[in-house]
Amino acid sequence: MNAEALTSRRCSGKSSLQLATNGRCSPSVGLTELVHGIYRAQTAEARSRRDSFIRELLNDVEVYPYTKETALLAGKIDGEQQSRGIIIPFGDLLIGATALEVGYSMVTANVRHFRLIPGLTVVQL
Repeated sequence: MNAEALTSRRCSGKSSLQLATNGRCSPSVGLTELVHGIYRAQTAEARSRRDSFIRELLNDVEVYPYTKETALLAGKIDGEQQSRGIIIPFGDLLIGATALEVGYSMVTANVRHFRLIPGLTVVQL
């Protein structure tokens, strides 16, 4: 499962990684990826485990919506980057644009795709 997390650059005294491991917030597109993982599980036990994990996570995580403003920003980023021959996977583009829109850094194990988004601060998980 893809467990991306966003963390605020404005939180004084705490590192982005500390906030990410506490499960502070997530873009709605990231939540979609997590739910997708439930239904890709090979066994009923794995599906149940993933479902329980996500339900528990949602008790502690603020989910940021994909807004009209985020869509406009994502379209701009995608168009500009593709004109330079840079292709960003669509889900990662939407997640990264959400992080930019709300002014947060991206904490992820998948730094490769998110580093293609101009202006996005990316922290290796």
